[in-house]
Amino acid sequence: MARRLSVLATVLLLALAAIAVQSVNIQFFKAAALDASPTNPRNISASVTAPRGEIVAADGTILAQSRPLPGAPSVYHRIYPLGALTAGLVGFASPSYGTWALEAEYNNYLSSHAQPPQSLSQVLSPTTGADNVTLTLQPALQRVAQYALAGRDGAAVVLDPQNGDVLAMYSNPTYNPAPFTSFNFKVAEAAWKKDTTNNAYGFPPLGNMAVQQTFPPGSTFKIVTTSAVVVSKPQLLQKSYPVLSYTHLPNSNKTLSNYAYEFCGGTIAQMLPPSCDTGYALIGLDLGGAALAKAANSYGINQVPPIDLPGVVPSYFPPASSFTYNRPLLAYSAIGQENVRLSALMNALIAGAVGNGGVMMTPHLMNYITGPDGTIVKRYVPTVWKTPLTRAQANIIIPLMVNVARFGTAAGVFPAADDVAAKTGTSQVGNGVQNTDDWMVAFAPASHPTIAVAAVVPFQVTSATGNSVAGPIMRCLVEGALALQAGQPASGTATTCPG
Repeated sequence: MARRLSVLATVLLLALAAIAVQSVNIQFFKAAALDASPTNPRNISASVTAPRGEIVAADGTILAQSRPLPGAPSVYHRIYPLGALTAGLVGFASPSYGTWALEAEYNNYLSSHAQPPQSLSQVLSPTTGADNVTLTLQPALQRVAQYALAGRDGAAVVLDPQNGDVLAMYSNPTYNPAPFTSFNFKVAEAAWKKDTTNNAYGFPPLGNMAVQQTFPPGSTFKIVTTSAVVVSKPQLLQKSYPVLSYTHLPNSNKTLSNYAYEFCGGTIAQMLPPSCDTGYALIGLDLGGAALAKAANSYGINQVPPIDLPGVVPSYFPPASSFTYNRPLLAYSAIGQENVRLSALMNALIAGAVGNGGVMMTPHLMNYITGPDGTIVKRYVPTVWKTPLTRAQANIIIPLMVNVARFGTAAGVFPAADDVAAKTGTSQVGNGVQNTDDWMVAFAPASHPTIAVAAVVPFQVTSATGNSVAGPIMRCLVEGALALQAGQPASGTATTCPG
């Protein structure tokens, strides 16, 4: 009997100790996270009984705003004037599902909270209110991207490479945020089920393809391969590679061929404009896995880009060790095939870094935050994320990309006056049937870039190319962004791309 009581006492003491440890864990270590959680009932209640701050675009357009519920003036619900156009970025604040995207990222500012006292009376009786978040986003460019994608699945990103401002980031499929703000749980639940269900290609509407999906970049990755040459083995710049339509790969019976079995070869300067696959595959073999992986990592591939959005995924390049006994993988990786995968944001950052003299700025959407009285609470300060190249090294690559737009695979896409540097990409993928993911990246003006752009349209027919599919989207966005910077409508001179 005494032994049983002893065991019982020990069990009770251990249970009490576990409760004490968990209590300390919750009260001290997890308190801040639980207090800030968007699913905290207290936070949800606060967002209903007090208005949240506004989310505002760069041109002053209101993207998110709280309004009194009709018939219940003390209850607030969230409205999104541009709806699906900016839903992937702005997100939602839902009584049922909490917050998402920028609504979640800046929830502590947007929720009603104690304001710094401005007088003695406010010290004695603190005031509360919500801050407003102003973005770098240009709705006119969002509309251009939406129009140019024309309902196809895909993503487009426009950055200012000098400071990291995100000027546009549009993805399709997208969703209507309005049902999520409903106080009727069944309405919100139906929207959740519909918008978290993948479409035929595996993309859920509730998300942001530009930062949450990655695709084989195809020949746009040759920018990184060229960077690896410039940084690690510059002697390869002068090497002339044989003119071939296909090449045998080492240690295997595989061959790698050019698009439509075209013949190409020569130096890098001769091969980048026509996007010579055989030549660049041989460059990858000459570089070796270590140099190519080093270049990829120097651009931030394999890391999560530090943009102010939740749910961002890293791009991927295989580790150098994976090429030790798999030389064909190295050849294909050098041309952006096999396991290499980039997001649209990552590819825009790569292009922007080259154009910006080798400096990759941290991408961001928040421009500044103001308090209820209009005073600046926080202002974004541009920061450098990566420096993959020196200015001298970037200056070797820029003319090659200019030639891609002048007489290479992007010829005819951009007006000569826009002075664009570009690179196309067409990667073969198999999802039951053979398809292509079609890419293009660019920056302009090439002499002093103020925009960097990337567009991807996945799962296109095999006859499609980066030029034919992504090219028209890129022209619209480049023209639109340059027009806005010149104080003109985003339609620019491309009359088929309304802003």
